[in-house]
Amino acid sequence: MPHYHSLGEIPHKRHTQFRKPDGGLYAEQLFSTEGFSSNYSLLYHVHPPTQILRAEEPVNVAPVAASSNILKHRSFKGFNVKPEADYLKSRKTVLFNNDVMLTLAAPTKGLTDNVFYKNADTDEVLFVHEGTGVLLTQYGRLPFGYGDYVVIPRGTIYQIEFDGDANRLFIIESFSPITFPKRYLSRYGQLLEHSPYCERDLRKPQDLQTFDVKGEFLIQVKKKGLLYPIWYGHHPFDVVGWDGCEYPYILSIHDFEPITGRVHQPPPVHQTFDAHNFVICSFVPRLYDYHPQSIPAPYNHSNIDSDEVLYYVDGDFMSRKHVERGMITLHPAGIPHGPHPGTVEKSIGAKETKELAVMVDTFHPLILTQEALDIEDDSYMTSWL
Repeated sequence: MPHYHSLGEIPHKRHTQFRKPDGGLYAEQLFSTEGFSSNYSLLYHVHPPTQILRAEEPVNVAPVAASSNILKHRSFKGFNVKPEADYLKSRKTVLFNNDVMLTLAAPTKGLTDNVFYKNADTDEVLFVHEGTGVLLTQYGRLPFGYGDYVVIPRGTIYQIEFDGDANRLFIIESFSPITFPKRYLSRYGQLLEHSPYCERDLRKPQDLQTFDVKGEFLIQVKKKGLLYPIWYGHHPFDVVGWDGCEYPYILSIHDFEPITGRVHQPPPVHQTFDAHNFVICSFVPRLYDYHPQSIPAPYNHSNIDSDEVLYYVDGDFMSRKHVERGMITLHPAGIPHGPHPGTVEKSIGAKETKELAVMVDTFHPLILTQEALDIEDDSYMTSWL
């Protein structure tokens, strides 16, 4: 939910005549993820965005449950997901429920030429762990790099280009809109002074390019877990201008300013995004607690109403041993968890941490896929002994 933005040419008034140089009308399109009752943008196309040439039979890409055991501490080696050239096929969902899907991807190539993607099921947050590139959309270009949260509203048509073949993404797919936590916002929608980031940190689309090209253009549309190949008769990025409050944007984890205190602060101080029945948090380099008797390591806590997923990005973690880049831990609702043996004493006297991680807390149990079981570290459950 970024603020108002505009690129390109738009008419003075919405829903009025906006003519091309040859006298024809541009085609206006309202884009919103919640009908006519929430944020929206208005896009102006050279051609109507409705000209479908043909549609093919869909392919089922929905995640499949592989285990009914939801009450076990687990760890997964995320970098064991093998690279694949196809961007869409490289996406491997490892955990899911009715609110969110958590996916790992190691694409060696992007989605370019005459092939596009539209996720009509979920908002997407692409966390970029390795690699650089650019997200190409009807709204313009969004260059991305290490540590970026690339937030893509559902229904956004996009392509993605990578600068190299070594890319790692942690993808969060939300069946509800990705928003800013309400406690960070004024009643008018501005990010408040105590928010760990502000509007200056949000990178919006730039360099709008209009492609007035006819031909055959494939948009792979995901809906209800099925991937529908739909062919259009013109390039979907034929927008000459747009304005509004619904569009993809980027927030870097490196621009998240940590909230610290005299004693250990609870996980909500790390919250970055909000959604229905789950939250996204950022653990970033920060000074430790400064009470003379403080214990920097987190206290044991009971997970009664939420599953906690931690995706380890970089740095050293005082509360956990044998942490690897790309490692995922799952601490399910119903059983307590806390720091590994010896790490509490070891943390006393430490002044700062260089850790970097993304956390997803869900309020309904997460289900494992076979892709998760294939990369699981079976010894993790007994690592507290």
